[in-house]
Amino acid sequence: MIKLKKLEIFNDPIYGFINIPTPLVFSLIAEPSFQRLRRISQMGMSYLVYPGAHHTRFHHALGCMHLMQQAVQILRIKDIDISEKEEDGLLCAILLHDIGHGPFSHAMEHSIVEGVSHEYISLQFMESLNEKFKGKLETAIAIFKGEHPKKFLNQLVSSQLDIDRLDYLKRDSFYTGVAEGNINSERLITMLNVVDNELVVERKGIYSVEKFLMARRFMYWQVYLHKTGLVAEQLLISILKRAKELLARGEKLACSDALMFFMTNKIGKDDFTASNLNRFASLDDVDILSAIKQWQNSSDFTLSKLSEMILNRELLQIKIKNKPISLKKLAKQRAIFMKEYQLNEQDVNYFVYSGIVQNQTYDSKKQNIKILNDNGKVTDVVKASDQLNLKTVSKITTKYYICYPKLTV
Repeated sequence: MIKLKKLEIFNDPIYGFINIPTPLVFSLIAEPSFQRLRRISQMGMSYLVYPGAHHTRFHHALGCMHLMQQAVQILRIKDIDISEKEEDGLLCAILLHDIGHGPFSHAMEHSIVEGVSHEYISLQFMESLNEKFKGKLETAIAIFKGEHPKKFLNQLVSSQLDIDRLDYLKRDSFYTGVAEGNINSERLITMLNVVDNELVVERKGIYSVEKFLMARRFMYWQVYLHKTGLVAEQLLISILKRAKELLARGEKLACSDALMFFMTNKIGKDDFTASNLNRFASLDDVDILSAIKQWQNSSDFTLSKLSEMILNRELLQIKIKNKPISLKKLAKQRAIFMKEYQLNEQDVNYFVYSGIVQNQTYDSKKQNIKILNDNGKVTDVVKASDQLNLKTVSKITTKYYICYPKLTV
């Protein structure tokens, strides 16, 4: 009797069927710390702007792994040496690159833990899993840290044209319905090559790179930094901040045990012990939403009002300017809200505040996107392109915003 090998696949709305290539990858996907990514929103609070944006970090991780498989296949066809061990390292590194994200992804990156990036937490998870899998993630960790001697392997995972960006731009464009962000990931991957140990794009792929950079610019200002999503994320941060203040005063608030631990303990880089990593692994969007649903009934006006704003989508008014917000404008809005609700100067800062947002489409000084010309010479994409303007794509664009309740005038 012939025993058939079971084919493990996922059906993805972007790429179709995604196969799981190795038992190690399958085992990593089955890990509880990875399955948790099903409950971590890819785009934070953007679903309050784009109703379809409910996809998760789990979707994104699998999509990245799929694209990485394609990249390895293409580079091998072009006689680029990638061993099976290095392939496993690439697949595991890209699969786990976002495992350290907390609830609502970037929206709360420094609210649950202080001064700790999701990349650092991802590395802690990877090192923990490496122990469990008896050193099988050593290559993946080296690639993730950018320390592998084959530089192009590191660049496939983290650079200005990496597999991560190739998936999230296409995926976020699909789920938000913003067509300007749709890129041809497969075309870009087909054009990849390696010269002097560095990743390059063949000359005939330059128009796809131009489209990629413009799509990234559009997506940041139209989606990732959309003013409504921005104010929603600021409210989410304010809710956690206020709850921590109340708990520090000795007031009682209801939430999950895992969330309560991080609300009442200051956890930094040096505090990520195995037990604290496990506590972090038990946190997801559900903990935050469940807490907010309870906190809307808090006796504290500030916490209650902020929670209601998120749950009912009665967000603060936000205006974005090209110049800094004047202190006079802020003072006027604060005075109106303080009078309306009899708040003190400290509490009104939760409802009236200003800030800045910045974005840079392309950094010409860091890990340039290099174009391989027909004569064999390598050139920076901005110099090789007859469409891209160096000042436009390399400029750091800064905008200023003010938030205040809609009842003010």
